[in-house]
Amino acid sequence: MHFTKMQGLGNDYLYVYGDVPENIAAISQKLSDRHYGAGSDGLIYITHSDKADFGMRIFNADGSEAKMCGNGIRCVGKYIYEKGLSRKTELEIETLSGIRQLRLDVEGEKVSSVSVNMGTVKVSEPETIEIEGKSFTLYPVSTGNPHAVIFTDEKGLSLPEKIGTYIEHHPMFPQGVNAEFVVVREDGSLRMRVWERGSGVTMACGTGACATAAAAVFTGTVSAEKPVIVELDGGILEFRKVESGEFWMKGPAAFVYEAEIEMEGV
Repeated sequence: MHFTKMQGLGNDYLYVYGDVPENIAAISQKLSDRHYGAGSDGLIYITHSDKADFGMRIFNADGSEAKMCGNGIRCVGKYIYEKGLSRKTELEIETLSGIRQLRLDVEGEKVSSVSVNMGTVKVSEPETIEIEGKSFTLYPVSTGNPHAVIFTDEKGLSLPEKIGTYIEHHPMFPQGVNAEFVVVREDGSLRMRVWERGSGVTMACGTGACATAAAAVFTGTVSAEKPVIVELDGGILEFRKVESGEFWMKGPAAFVYEAEIEMEGV
């Protein structure tokens, strides 16, 4: 099996161009293991699509399938262009949460950054949940993936490791949920840490950062009139809300390495 490891702000996946095998859950679990496998947040397959330029399917480290990944889809754009699958700088990618548009910034035949149309984002009224005797207020947000955004203080940035799994498996979210913990800084930028459904704490989550930006606009915490800056453990993403109500995300993507591996026992 040939794969390419790529990362967007430290959100790392193993990328394969081709058809998804039947035993993908076992493959993703084995290869994603950071001690016994290649090590990643999961696998992303770039596939044929009848509706768009290419398709994209995302499999988490636990073998479950995700609908959309903002950091992952930026890497898909870079992969497609730099490996010569297409020379278009504007692409449409079919995902389980719909077709997403990409705009590639190209410098010297290399993709320096990618902008992604994340679509419209639905922010619901806040809910209060109780975990281990403490109450937490969260904003349910849908970006195609489910999210729970919690505004907190600097101390609260340690919460993903402590309560992330409780929120992911809370009865309010029968299909699981990604949990974002957010600090609003004096300059209006947002500092966010994330617990991803199926993967745990990760360096970055593009859909989570988009959910965070949308929740901040929804609450009036930040203005939609200028770019919303979200800083994650792995780096910075920029979001713009356009007149149609859709959010555009801009950020980097990078190759790490390529490898061939023999798959035993899967």
